[in-house]
Amino acid sequence: MTIDTLLKYGSRLIILMMCIPIHEFAHAWAATKLGDDTPSYQKRLTLNPLAHLDPIGSFGILLCGFGWGKPVQVNPARFNRKISMRAGMAITAAAGPLSNLIMALIGTIVYKFLLGAAFYGNGNEAIGWLYLISQYFVFINIGLAVFNLIPVAPLDGQKIFSYFLPERINAKIENYQFYISMIVMALILFSDLLNGPVWWMESGIFWLLNKITFFIDPLVNMIFK
Repeated sequence: MTIDTLLKYGSRLIILMMCIPIHEFAHAWAATKLGDDTPSYQKRLTLNPLAHLDPIGSFGILLCGFGWGKPVQVNPARFNRKISMRAGMAITAAAGPLSNLIMALIGTIVYKFLLGAAFYGNGNEAIGWLYLISQYFVFINIGLAVFNLIPVAPLDGQKIFSYFLPERINAKIENYQFYISMIVMALILFSDLLNGPVWWMESGIFWLLNKITFFIDPLVNMIFK
């Protein structure tokens, strides 16, 4: 088995065992904090991967790198009255991509330390592997955040985006949502048309994370130089 194959399937296991469970847990946690106990009742308020993995979606991730987790069911009518149902749904939806960005931020810090160890160290093979894994981890989470922010159902971006639109516009979009979703998914899977904008967003987020973690760079130089 080649290194590329190990990294490919290793990254897919990271998605299944860590990224998706934390993403779905974030949805459940946000809904619970807003007053809806549905996720807790359905035992989704946990980091146990088995509670969040969809069989078909997981199989798709392992085989081709594209799949999904089990959606967290939310009842907006149970949100507390301090917030509207639309706002509550938007916040709950945003919690998932936000969790991926937080993981990417933490991963960037780890990545910088491992990069320093790999670059200034003695060529330790284990450090090199950890460095590659941390790099994959960062870009996996950035990719998941960007993908889920695409504003079409059933992705999180649709619920976030709809909060900022008038109700009459949302009603019109909902009438054609199935066709819109099918077209966008077809473009993602079978066309390069969206590759440019997605790459731009992912690169921009990585640039931002690199800037936010600027304080790590002098620490790395101090420790490893």
